[in-house]
Amino acid sequence: MSQIRTATVFTHRRPAETGPAILELLELARSCGAVLRLDDEETRKHELAPVAGLELDAPIKRDVDICFALGGDGTILTALRTYAGTGVPIFAVNYGEVGFLATVDREHAGSGFARAFAGDFEVLSLPGIELYGERGTWLAVNDVSINRQPGKRVADLEYGVGSDDVGRVRCDGVVIATPAGSTGYNLANGGPVMAWGVAGLVVSFIAPHSLTARALVVAPTDVLVVNNRSREEPVDVTVDGRPVCLLEPEEWIEARFANDQGALAQVAGTTFYQRLREKFGQLATPP
Repeated sequence: MSQIRTATVFTHRRPAETGPAILELLELARSCGAVLRLDDEETRKHELAPVAGLELDAPIKRDVDICFALGGDGTILTALRTYAGTGVPIFAVNYGEVGFLATVDREHAGSGFARAFAGDFEVLSLPGIELYGERGTWLAVNDVSINRQPGKRVADLEYGVGSDDVGRVRCDGVVIATPAGSTGYNLANGGPVMAWGVAGLVVSFIAPHSLTARALVVAPTDVLVVNNRSREEPVDVTVDGRPVCLLEPEEWIEARFANDQGALAQVAGTTFYQRLREKFGQLATPP
């Protein structure tokens, strides 16, 4: 990639953990003639003062050269949604728990930043989910979940693909995931893991009151529609773990597979299966 001149920085909610890395990143950026841009929230969070190489209270600019995300998958997903469709690579350092989407772990932050400014990384294109409903439109990078509300009755959800009704399930909810998101909520539901590069969406159910409710992989050209068939109970709609709206009784929501939404930086030679083994497949060392 071309030389980095401007970079956006996002961090998670614990600035004491990421503060030293911000200073290290700034020192490297200044040595390369680059400017780090932090919005008003990041500026307040880190209590930063104006210095060379640092643009504070900066509005989000969509034509930066790179975006650094220091945090867990939630922070990384925020960065991916912010720069969806722009091609801006998200270089992520894991300061969370699992960090499945992270480019490098926190102990390699310094060498990771050097890689980033040297252009020593590959870019993986990630698909998303375009969500349409009567209350708005949203983009998910990982997943969409439709959940019953706490203390309310189980959800009564009908789902179909295109013009075909597929089923109706009483359950705690349904999760619609991309391949990148299939290792999250969907995996916890017992849904299948989809390798990165596979096109399509996976639909899995949360605590279904049925012996026949099974996960379904939807083709990338098909449109998935979910209807709330409850007579009284609304359900919550969540995008990448963030509540976005209610789905009232008899309301519907539509999900479409969307190619090339996120640009995720990764170290050359890293594969999906290597990530899967490192994050979820660790076995006890035999004696």
